[in-house]
Amino acid sequence: MTTEAAYRTLRSWTVRLTLTLAAGLTFGGAATAGQQAAGPQTFASEPERTLGSPDAPVTIVEFSDFQCSFCRKFWAETLPRLKETYIKAGQVRFVYQHFTVLGGHSVAAAKAVECAGEQGKFWPYHDKLFDSQGGLAFTEAKLRRYARDLGLDAEAFAHCLDSRKYQQKVEDETRLGFQLGARGTPTFFLNGRMLAGAQPFEVFQTALEEALAKTRDLPRR
Repeated sequence: MTTEAAYRTLRSWTVRLTLTLAAGLTFGGAATAGQQAAGPQTFASEPERTLGSPDAPVTIVEFSDFQCSFCRKFWAETLPRLKETYIKAGQVRFVYQHFTVLGGHSVAAAKAVECAGEQGKFWPYHDKLFDSQGGLAFTEAKLRRYARDLGLDAEAFAHCLDSRKYQQKVEDETRLGFQLGARGTPTFFLNGRMLAGAQPFEVFQTALEEALAKTRDLPRR
């Protein structure tokens, strides 16, 4: 896949990124800029798990775990600035993907946020999970309580959790993260460039400005 083709494809709701298969990344590691892989990797990007315009020229994909303290740091410190500076301006689309590497409670939280998404509350529940992180924050009882706190239909939410309907989806996304070269959380892919760890806003800003400059040189469809 050429660079031009990769950027063009970001305009659809299915994200195709020519991604890095990098080695040696660790939890909370330093930023890593990858080379282009041999072929495209494809994964679904549902609107309820996406922030920003589908026509944004740059897409950031986050592979994250709700138990990860570095993921929480990114959520609390960097994501708000990305929203204000790039996402609201229509320059960046942000996509969340599960990378549940920290155990059973990570999987439980991931399935719960998917159930919240069925009721249009993916992002409020996502925020609630990170805000509540720590200790026994993701027991089944607390996951159900968070749903009630957010005004979800408690019965429908409980039925969704009990059905385990999102188990395979969470496992598949975690497997995809490993296939793409992620070795820790959070890991980001910015138009094909890998960034590992809870990097400060300035690191994303530099990478985004470079990516945006490249897209300005590409012909529009």
